[in-house]
Amino acid sequence: MKLLAINVLLAVAWAALWNGFSLANLLTGLVIGFGALWFARDLIAQGDERRYFRALPQTLVLIVYFLKELIKSSIMVARDCIAPRPNLHPAIVKMPLDAHSDAEIFLLANLITLTPGTLTLDVAPDRSFLLVHSIYATDEAALVADLKSGMERRIGKVFRP
Repeated sequence: MKLLAINVLLAVAWAALWNGFSLANLLTGLVIGFGALWFARDLIAQGDERRYFRALPQTLVLIVYFLKELIKSSIMVARDCIAPRPNLHPAIVKMPLDAHSDAEIFLLANLITLTPGTLTLDVAPDRSFLLVHSIYATDEAALVADLKSGMERRIGKVFRP
């Protein structure tokens, strides 16, 4: 968390030096600050702090993946809303969890719910599975495999060492 604060301060300093706090200046400052911290990582980061240099790029990968899935599923749902005969196969599936922390499960459940056509219904009391409703569950095993290899795997890369 300390490195994130330093990175944000470097971005603000960069924007101040360029005399403009636009989004482009702040993002450029974040990238340049991350690069500077990465080059100095042996001097400033010990042990668990080094996780930042892996977690930040993986967070960006997760965001891009989620936006791609959001656009793809929005198009599918919109297409079926206007189709004379929608291609819907609703089902509730049980998705076993590899995620262990509350933050991982929380993020996974919310990303599934935010994606059109899917909804997280419940988390098992022992956190071993999620109940997920999907309107496109022609093959339940394929749906679970897609969620596990997509969102859950990318969330794990962000949170786990």
